[in-house]
Amino acid sequence: MTAPETLQFENETLILIDQTLLPQELTYFHCQSVAQTFDAIKRLVVRGAPAIGIAAAYGVCLTAPSSDQGHQAAYQPGASQADYLAAIDYLATSRPTAVNLFWALDRMREIVETTALPQLRETLLSEARAIHEHDRTMCHAIGRHGAGLLQESRSILTHCNAGGLATSTWGTALAPIYCLQEQGRKPKVFADETRPLLQGGRLTAWELSQAGVDVTVITDSMAGSLMRLGKIDAVIVGADRISASGDVANKIGTYPVAVLAKHHGLPFYVAAPTNTFDLKLMSGDDIPIEQRDRDEVAAPYGIKIVPDQASVLNPAFDVTPASYVDAIITEQGIIAEPNAEKIAEHFASASAN
Repeated sequence: MTAPETLQFENETLILIDQTLLPQELTYFHCQSVAQTFDAIKRLVVRGAPAIGIAAAYGVCLTAPSSDQGHQAAYQPGASQADYLAAIDYLATSRPTAVNLFWALDRMREIVETTALPQLRETLLSEARAIHEHDRTMCHAIGRHGAGLLQESRSILTHCNAGGLATSTWGTALAPIYCLQEQGRKPKVFADETRPLLQGGRLTAWELSQAGVDVTVITDSMAGSLMRLGKIDAVIVGADRISASGDVANKIGTYPVAVLAKHHGLPFYVAAPTNTFDLKLMSGDDIPIEQRDRDEVAAPYGIKIVPDQASVLNPAFDVTPASYVDAIITEQGIIAEPNAEKIAEHFASASAN
């Protein structure tokens, strides 16, 4: 069973599944410049915190000399260290919430600042490939750890998309589900549609069905009713940033799902690699929340459903306090009932190993 390969880098081109067109068509978007990579991240051609970080790392490798129209030009040899640093700064402005973007770009920045120019481009490409491969390894480790928590869960609810389309392979929140499927346990998944961009209905349902997983799409407003009826055993979601105290920023609508799970006595799990933690921020209140265009809500797919006179709020994420999270699953293991002390111990243990 293979999850979709959402991004590849070949022949000086970053090749992405265009997730804006799923599930109607499987089309690939080709990036040959820094600007095209920025556009792909901004428009959600590629999305999901780990995938954004990988794409941005490869995007740095597409830097052209500033004399060749800066960020707009397709890759050509001859970029200076200043050109690469400018590309990194530019890509960092594409989306503000997912910390993996900044983690990956910081790794690329360190390469630029410590590598001599003749070897710089090849060293950057090697680093981007290392980030990509590291994500593959992390996804499978998260799957193994998370599958242990979900062994007795016959039906699992997830919100948004945190699978292969959001990463390099199995994903984060979907990785334990793929692992259970491989073990022959065949879990049933309920996927929230995830308004306003329907990543659950369009993307999670698409990739799970491609992998032969039993998946049912529900509207976001159905989750509480299904919990009350006993049709959901556990909830698992991904994350775009996690504070040092365990507060979790994820797709808008995650917080009310966590509240409902707590009310109904259901476990609420978050699956994310350690590079999704922002240990500089103690509280989730300090996580920047991206505000997106009103037309994503008011005129989805070009169809106006909200009058022009009405205002629209469109935050891309919300924050779930750590008190609603039963466990955070990382590639290093499980942080049960997370708080600042347990998270610090988790990172100390990882460093020791």
